[in-house]
Amino acid sequence: MRAVVVEQYASIDQIELKDVPSPPLDRGQIRIQIEAAGIGFVDGLKIEGRYQTKDPLPFIPGTEFAGVVTEAPGAPGGYQPGMRVMGMTRSGALAQEIVVKPEALHPLPDGVAAEVAASFRANYLTALYALSARATVAPGEQLLVLGAAGGTGIAAVQIGKLLGARVIAAASTPQKRDFARAHGADAVIDYTQADWRETLKELTNGRGADVIFDPVGGEISVQAFRSIAWRGRHLVVGFAAGAIPALPFNLPLLKGGALLGVDLAQIPLREPEVQKRLMSQLTGWLADGQLKPVVGRVFALEDFRDAFRTMQTRGALGKMVVRIAK
Repeated sequence: MRAVVVEQYASIDQIELKDVPSPPLDRGQIRIQIEAAGIGFVDGLKIEGRYQTKDPLPFIPGTEFAGVVTEAPGAPGGYQPGMRVMGMTRSGALAQEIVVKPEALHPLPDGVAAEVAASFRANYLTALYALSARATVAPGEQLLVLGAAGGTGIAAVQIGKLLGARVIAAASTPQKRDFARAHGADAVIDYTQADWRETLKELTNGRGADVIFDPVGGEISVQAFRSIAWRGRHLVVGFAAGAIPALPFNLPLLKGGALLGVDLAQIPLREPEVQKRLMSQLTGWLADGQLKPVVGRVFALEDFRDAFRTMQTRGALGKMVVRIAK
């Protein structure tokens, strides 16, 4: 099979597409023919060896995928050949085939394209877990989404609206702000402007944001926390800006605020029943059309490097997807 193979931690320009043996199928596992794979910020860090945990070399990158079951001896988890599924795993998705345990999969609702499914699970599960299970966003609350045009950010905009929040999308360019507004944001802010906190204060009638969804990090995170409402909740989702901020401890004291961590990788290990409930809610929204996931750009497998480069630029809108099979 063809696969992207990381033989040494390096920039995406040095990673190659190779012919490799199909992965062996062990007892209780399922073989999937991959149709599409999503490319996230974490995937780029893993390739370069800059993620907090390192995959043993060599490895096939890619954590999120959609495809068709081709082998399922004994029908583990009820999965059978021919079923369309979406899945998430530690690595291995940027290939024509993958072998996983049934816990990694979820049935794909009818009518949902593989490109949509491949850009769905990680971003939207992160957003729903953060906003519902961690911050418990209530209808009418003010939700500030930083980095609102990125894959996770735009998911938070959409999920926030479904949960009844008033969504304020913060993004750095007019194109990104228009993108966020087109997908449900009630108001937008240019956080590159020196007075952006004054704009937020005006938009929230002096109160500040009840909940801050933050996949960005850096100095913008500290500034956002300074504008949080009394008893507000700041969700730490990631550090796309590259810098981990240092928050003065007097700020949570003065604001009565809470800093809440969100790590998608820990949910299936520590809160499997919560993940199951949230995935059921998400796929229900997906099936009935309430939720329409945003696909950024779709690339051919041969152009996987372009997908990573686009994802790593600050001009990217939504999540990048690699189409692997028709």
